[in-house]
Amino acid sequence: MLGNFTYHNPTKLIFGKDAMDALATELAGYGPTVQLVYGGGSIKKNGIYDQVIAALKAAGKTVVEDAGVMPNPTVEKLYKGVAIARENHVDLILAVGGGSCIDYAKGVAVSANLPADVDPWQKYWVDFDEPAADLDVIPVGSVLTMVGTGSEMNCGSVITNHEIKMKVGHVFADARVFPKFAVLNPEFTYSLPKYQMVAGIFDIMNHITEQYFSGTDDNTSDYLSEGLMRSLVTASRAAVANPEDYEARSNIMWCATWALNTLVACGKSTDWEVHMLGQAVGAHTDATHGMTLAAVALPYYRLVMPYGVEKFARFATSVWGVSPEGRTTEELAAAGLDAMEAWMREIGCVMSISELGATEDMIEAIADSTLVMQGGYHPLSRDEIVAVLRASL
Repeated sequence: MLGNFTYHNPTKLIFGKDAMDALATELAGYGPTVQLVYGGGSIKKNGIYDQVIAALKAAGKTVVEDAGVMPNPTVEKLYKGVAIARENHVDLILAVGGGSCIDYAKGVAVSANLPADVDPWQKYWVDFDEPAADLDVIPVGSVLTMVGTGSEMNCGSVITNHEIKMKVGHVFADARVFPKFAVLNPEFTYSLPKYQMVAGIFDIMNHITEQYFSGTDDNTSDYLSEGLMRSLVTASRAAVANPEDYEARSNIMWCATWALNTLVACGKSTDWEVHMLGQAVGAHTDATHGMTLAAVALPYYRLVMPYGVEKFARFATSVWGVSPEGRTTEELAAAGLDAMEAWMREIGCVMSISELGATEDMIEAIADSTLVMQGGYHPLSRDEIVAVLRASL
């Protein structure tokens, strides 16, 4: 390994069928008022809401509800959540849901105690500032019901601004932004529609590949990534066949956490251009995040493959089991991406941005919303961004 890094992850994970039994005990460590964050109400239909409320009551908490977090949380919703936190002087934000709820909760946590004249969007998602050392960052906890983002064990927060067509992720450097605890019961993911499950699965895969396809040194992080990808592929097939396969759903949940809790980024420059492309598509279409990534990933990787062909060839053999016999390095690398495409189609990924609502006349505007990252094998030019988007239609 050639890179220099510091690894620190303070989140406590409680995993398994009995994970909820620990929630009341975890809540006891925080003040009396809890802002309960959740989405459209599915947790009330599947019984998770009742379990959470029971734990909150057992811990003697006053609950302030903050419902209606959308799949791509908006800056307007963020401002409303900040107002709730300020008005009620909340001591803990408990996010019950998937990555959008947890991302939103972190956004509220770092914004609620800012001076009244400071705009959180400008500070954190435009200027990419960090919270001041003396700022009171509200603690965040989570109960995970949808896997994919890894937000339960990282310090990232993605917020969408529809007015300017930008969807921006800020990975905070401040360890106070990590959730303090996360409750992970794989059974809570059973009721998720297949489309959302598959979107989450590809989000996990892409989190790993974004980190894997960078650097040329012999890096332990790459070996960890290959194992995670193989596990995910096996579990995804089992979960698509039987959504209530506990072993498969537990492995997918665990892969999601380790894919983006900063571990496999250690020593890596990382890429993230697929996310920039996908988030730009999402800003213009409001499409499901994991599917925006799936729609742009293969055109992007096929464009940059010649610049990192050795790693793409390794991907083919180490993740997909493609035989190198009789193939050039370039042919082997291409076969690996073909194998990934076959798997994506098999599990039901969206394969074009037109399926998500994007049209030819939107391409230039989407390109304008796409940030260019420098950590991969080939930073894209503006013309290449347009080419990838057109190839994704």
